[in-house]
Amino acid sequence: MSTSHKNKTFASFLALILGAVGAHRFYLRGSLDKLGLMHLASLPVAGLVYGLAPEANWFFKILPLVLSGIIGFVEALMIGLTPDEKFDAAFNAKSGRKSASNWVLAVLLVCTMLTAATMTIATLARLNDLLYTGGAYG
Repeated sequence: MSTSHKNKTFASFLALILGAVGAHRFYLRGSLDKLGLMHLASLPVAGLVYGLAPEANWFFKILPLVLSGIIGFVEALMIGLTPDEKFDAAFNAKSGRKSASNWVLAVLLVCTMLTAATMTIATLARLNDLLYTGGAYG
């Protein structure tokens, strides 16, 4: 009995676009993945921050989603940089097919790295501004 074949490029794409809510984890491991559910929990946590501290800066309200997104970017890089044989052993053992990464994955990884670096630097800069100057620079 064969199972569905998991595509490494699509999993990396999901981690890049919807990593903050764990879509890549649910695609690869199913709907009861604990880390995927933790990603998904960032939505109600952000709502809880919004509800408990409505006067807080908007950045603190979205911070749980931002942190989950940055973790999703790291996971996108980890998935994309995994050798095809190792990825197939972990996720496609019974599918009967082999993965073959191509140039699309390389472009996706470059975009992920650019987005992750920009978002991480911007998050650190904004956090330092809010925590140490009280938001004096924006």
